[in-house]
Amino acid sequence: MGDKTTILYQEHIKLGATMTPFGGYIMPLYYSSIKDEHLTVREFVGMFDISHMGQILIEGDGAYSFLEYMLSQKLTIERKMKYSFLLNENAGIIDDLMIYPFNKNKFMLVVNASNKEKVLKHLFEHLKDERVKITDQSFTHGILAVQGPKSEEVISKILKSLPSISMTFIETYLDQYELIISRSGYTGEDGFEIYAPYEAIINLWHQFLSLNIKPCGLGSRDTLRFEASMPLYGHEIDETINPYEAGLMFGVSLEKDNFIGKKALLASMMSQKRKSVGIELLERNVPREGYKIFVDDKEIGHITTGYLAPSLNKPLAMALVDVNYSRIGTQVYVMIRNKLVKAIIRNKRFYVKKNNVKE
Repeated sequence: MGDKTTILYQEHIKLGATMTPFGGYIMPLYYSSIKDEHLTVREFVGMFDISHMGQILIEGDGAYSFLEYMLSQKLTIERKMKYSFLLNENAGIIDDLMIYPFNKNKFMLVVNASNKEKVLKHLFEHLKDERVKITDQSFTHGILAVQGPKSEEVISKILKSLPSISMTFIETYLDQYELIISRSGYTGEDGFEIYAPYEAIINLWHQFLSLNIKPCGLGSRDTLRFEASMPLYGHEIDETINPYEAGLMFGVSLEKDNFIGKKALLASMMSQKRKSVGIELLERNVPREGYKIFVDDKEIGHITTGYLAPSLNKPLAMALVDVNYSRIGTQVYVMIRNKLVKAIIRNKRFYVKKNNVKE
């Protein structure tokens, strides 16, 4: 049961949000309905309180070399975010995260709420350089995500400086508060993520509400990320799954000399046993997490996330299956309430993403 709350908890209660435990926090699941909020983000603009995410600063003269070894992704010093993994020695995923490089001596890691303590423990266990300082700023700073095709048009009425290219970020000010704004998100739409001290987050929340930006809960955040084929920790990825199996090698730089888990990852790539795939049911039903998948009488995998996708009105799923049955077009069966439902292996490009904004 979650027990922590974000700085906006009382605001969610005032707006009548249905709350739910998530990642150790009590978070809004929805305000109106999951489908309504989902379509609002696809068609207009919505905002999410994602202050439950961990924000970890890595600073000091040894920060660059420390993170080069800890992270799967090659570091570059530019105002551009990068997706990366913290891997264990077996190449299992401790967490997937975003790297914000400010300079060679200062980085911010944005990590999953449920993994924050585990990530901090992992970082401190491997920290041998006294010049490196690790700071958890999650308890002084919050995060708002504003997502949807109209996000720039609407929030530019308040925030005059915004990054113009996807996956880039800027540092700016709102009144006396320093903000980090990235053009990024977890929905497949154009949008922004805003990091700021608590007082500024509350201020922005009210200003965005005054612009008729609809607040959205974690329910629609999940259906949106699912349609955009983005992984969720504990579903598509965990410490027993490596990035190659998950189809997420864009978060790995194999050309790096070394990083934790590299040797095991290379070995796994030579003898792959499982693969993350898309699945579409051929009958009207809804695939859910954990449902087993069969070919003939053989169990070949399980659903990791499944929905009747709100934007597409199709019963779709992501699944982890035996690589021998992962070919697109392979007919399979999903066990749903003791009934085998016919389905097909397909690609994971469920929804054409609109989040690649170039200047």
